[in-house]
Order: sequence, then structure tokens, then C-alpha cells
Amino acid sequence: MSTTLVLLVLTAALLHASWNAMVKSGGSPVFSIASYQLVGTVVCVPLVWLVPFPGVESWLYIIASVVIHNAYYFTLAMSYRSGDLSVVYPLFRGLAPVLVAIGAAVFAGERLGDSALLGVALVSVGLIALALFGSHKARPSIPAVKWGLLTSLLIAAYTIVDGSGARTVQNSLSYILWLFLFESFPIGMWLLMTQRAEWFEYIKSRPGKVLIGGVASSAAYGLVIYAMTLGAMALVSSLRETSVIFAAMIGAVFLKERFGRRRILAATIVAFGVIVIRYFGTTT
Repeated sequence: MSTTLVLLVLTAALLHASWNAMVKSGGSPVFSIASYQLVGTVVCVPLVWLVPFPGVESWLYIIASVVIHNAYYFTLAMSYRSGDLSVVYPLFRGLAPVLVAIGAAVFAGERLGDSALLGVALVSVGLIALALFGSHKARPSIPAVKWGLLTSLLIAAYTIVDGSGARTVQNSLSYILWLFLFESFPIGMWLLMTQRAEWFEYIKSRPGKVLIGGVASSAAYGLVIYAMTLGAMALVSSLRETSVIFAAMIGAVFLKERFGRRRILAATIVAFGVIVIRYFGTTT
């Protein structure tokens, strides 16, 4: 992978970690996620008219992605209810690159070389180690593992769908903007019907955070979708999941969470994986 592409995805990972840290410290995760997606929709409304309209084939991917993303939001919330964020988050993010590698090979014909597979494996092992060995006190419960596995499957599913869908259009920005335009509708409509007053009060009480989180969330995944039109989905997914390391660092610096020797070791394994992907990541 080129240095430019690696830096592009690592930037997306940093943005992803930043808005997830805001979710963690911002009260209700559901309200935070829905608010951030709403910002993405509002931003996209005037922009979609500046790009070509996606073709029929692209719309199949967009609709599928909207459905999968909203199912993912549900399992994400259940995962967080079943276990600590610092334990559950690395678990399902760490499994995703391996699942993407398998799914991309089966559904998109992307097969990685041995060195690239090693890089993906190192990133996944390092991230999962954060969940299993990052703390002496916290261990994932059985419900957390079950919800985490389901969340991993959904992450892999929307990654493959969006990576494939963005390649069906000449302008990847067209796919990105139309996806973001509709992504907030299911979760937004559900909150409007069930917790409208509470959600609106949440937005009114922290407009700055909602705006920043929404822009960071949309920019983070928009960069990832664009990157998947330039490189293999599994490699992009692996680099994207380094957001877990950024999140741990943000937690240590701003949220005063303990980083510890085990997290340093896990981060080192991930770093080796990134180096392997950068210099030896190829498809066959």
C-alpha cells in the first residue's frame, strides 16, 4: 500500500477514535450516535446535488448498507450494555479485519498475499489482546462476547457492501453522500417515535459536541469508503481498526484511563501489523 493511502486511513482511524471517545463521555450512546448521523444527513442535503446520481446497481448497495448500519447500531448498544467500552470495543473491532478478509475473498474475489494476511492477523491479534488482556479487572462476559461477535459480523458486512458499492460508481463521493443522506433515517425515526423530547433536549444541551462529532463521524467513514476504491478492503479495514489504539491513547490522555504495559504490548503488535501491511500488503 502507498504511504498516502496508509496516512489517509490512519487519519480516518484517528477521527473514528475521536468521535467514539465523545460517545463514551457524552451520556447516552444511542442519542450520540443518532445525533451524529443526523448531522451527516444535514450536511449531505445540499451536497448530493453536486455529484452524479447513483445508478440502479449502486442503490442496491446503498439500501443494504443503510439496513446493516442500523442493525449494527442496535448490536453496538447491546454490546456496550453487556460490557465495559474498553473491553467490548477492541473485541469486535479486532475481529472485523479477519472477517472482512474472508468476506472480500468470497464476495469480491480479493485474495491477499501471505505477507498481507500476516499483517491483517497481527492487527487483529493486537486489538483482541486489548480486550482480553488489557486490564486485570475487566474481562468480557458471555453476553458481551455474543453481542461483540454479532457486531463484528455486521461491521464486516457493511464494510464489504460499501467497498463493493463505491466501486460501482465513477465518482465515489456520489455513493458516500447518498449513503450518509439516508443512513440516519431508521434510527432517527425510531427516536422521534419513542424518545423525541429526550433526544431533542440532548441535542440542544450540547450543540457544539453534536456538530463536531457528526462531522468527525462522517469524515472518518467517508475516507474509509474512498480508500476502499483504491486498495484492498481487508487491508483498509485492518488499518481503520487501529482506531482502537488511538481510542486507548485518547482515553489515557483525556479521560485519565490507565494504559498499562499490556496495552503497550498490544499496541506494539498492531504497529508491526501496520508496517507489514504498508510494505508488503498486496493482493494475489
